[in-house]
Amino acid sequence: MKMNGFGQQLSIVGRWMATTLCCALAIAFAWQGAFFTNTLALADSSSLIASAGDRVQEKASEDAGRAKSFIRDTADKVERTAYKNAQRVDEATDDNGSFIERKAKRDAARIERRAEEDAARTQKAVDNTKNVVERAVDNIKDAFNK
Repeated sequence: MKMNGFGQQLSIVGRWMATTLCCALAIAFAWQGAFFTNTLALADSSSLIASAGDRVQEKASEDAGRAKSFIRDTADKVERTAYKNAQRVDEATDDNGSFIERKAKRDAARIERRAEEDAARTQKAVDNTKNVVERAVDNIKDAFNK
């Protein structure tokens, strides 16, 4: 679809207005930053950043512990459910060692194994995330302490 003359002129004006607004914002941010050179205020903020960083690290460790216990509880529930289902199949079948009963037990064992593997993998991911947060906080604290 081709624009008519008025739409094309309006589009050009809009682009110029957007460019002007972006330049004005860039100048305003640069201007604001030019007056924030009080080094005494920056020195005082390093202790504030250090204490805030410690709180962030404590909170990350606490949340990671909660997440890991939730993951463990979920894996345990999955394992219990798989075992209960295998027991129900065992009770429902008359033949001892029937094909369906053996299959149910194999499935239960596979589900339990996968639940353990998934829980371990997820807990490792939680630990990795916690470590990344702690390293980032340490790097920020080190940057402000230098």
